[in-house]
Amino acid sequence: MLPVYAQDVKAPDSGALEKEPGSEEKADLPGAGLDVPSADEAQTTPPIPSPPLIDRPLPLNLRAEDVPNDGGWAIRLLWDKFPDGDIAAAVTNYEVLRKRGAGDDWEKVGEIKAESGKYADSHILAKDNKPEHFVIDGAQYSYKLRIIEDPAKESEIVSAVSEGQWLNTDHTIVLIATLLYVALVVFFIQRAKHGPKMYVRPIPGINAVEDAVGRATEMGKPVLYVPGIGVIEEIATLAAMTILSPIAEKVAEYGTPLLVPNRDPVVYSIAQEVVRQAYIKVGKPDAYVDDNIFFLSGRQFAYAAGVAGIMMREKPATNFFFGAFYAESLILAETGAATGAIQIAGTDQVTQLPFFIAACDYTLLGEELYAASAYLSGDPILVGSLKALDYAKILIFALMGSGFVAGLFGWSGILNLMKLN
Repeated sequence: MLPVYAQDVKAPDSGALEKEPGSEEKADLPGAGLDVPSADEAQTTPPIPSPPLIDRPLPLNLRAEDVPNDGGWAIRLLWDKFPDGDIAAAVTNYEVLRKRGAGDDWEKVGEIKAESGKYADSHILAKDNKPEHFVIDGAQYSYKLRIIEDPAKESEIVSAVSEGQWLNTDHTIVLIATLLYVALVVFFIQRAKHGPKMYVRPIPGINAVEDAVGRATEMGKPVLYVPGIGVIEEIATLAAMTILSPIAEKVAEYGTPLLVPNRDPVVYSIAQEVVRQAYIKVGKPDAYVDDNIFFLSGRQFAYAAGVAGIMMREKPATNFFFGAFYAESLILAETGAATGAIQIAGTDQVTQLPFFIAACDYTLLGEELYAASAYLSGDPILVGSLKALDYAKILIFALMGSGFVAGLFGWSGILNLMKLN
């Protein structure tokens, strides 16, 4: 027996199977059912337009000039900046070409974006530290710019000569301040030479120098003077040599032995001459002992160990530490304190001051070391320079205060006067 569903199948209507002539061919073609233009219609269809090329601009008002307020060896190119939003200028790059003389070839010296508006041509150092693209003062150089993306387009040719300037006008205020300070120094030196004695603020450590030398004389023990480990070019070492002179004079007057160990050979030679002249000045040249001023060692800690050994053997009653000191400062100061000596120290090395303060009886802080030389020697040049420096500090603080007030109230005139470029 057949299934039920087989009985329900009906044959299709014969009329539905009829097809139009050629319908099979149309059905088999790809894209059947779409409106395809004819050959004539396809020929008349306009082509799709290609994107327009960017018209990259040449520099506007190109000019070359010497770089102002410099030491020479440089020329700069300037051109007018393009309007903001100019896409063509933003994507354009220039190749900088230069030549010296009419017969020379053009050489590439750099690249720059068009929108920058400037280019500085100065020598640069290569890997072997030899200058490249060197600009010579007094020689005329010609320049032109070429568009990298369109090498056929070049700018006009401009020329310039490099020269160094004697004065940087951006630092005129520095020149005025320098001249004013020199005038103060000259004025106070002349006043110290010919006028009444100038007042110098007393420093406790300096006032104790005479008592310290007197104590060594009473005890019959030597005085030890350590001029630091710096070379003679250092300001602190020069100040130490200046202080050594009046101390040597007092030692010569009292007849007390003076020991001066040195680390630098040049400082050693100068110290010998300073002490010798001090003995001559007080009228006791025969009392000078050349062996008491000696070279100890050029090595930092060998020198410190040698000075510490002198302290332990000779037991000086007074130790002076003036000059440039570094890591050996605490070794020297602690050894001297262990021997019971009175100690006076002074250095411009701020990091070493805490050690001297902790282990010495008196310590000169920072630039008090320089003031001590003027205070002890009484030299008009030193005293006048010290006074000029004090008044220069007062002037600087006054300018700082006026600048603060000008900034607070927006006084641009005073601010521009003090501005350093």
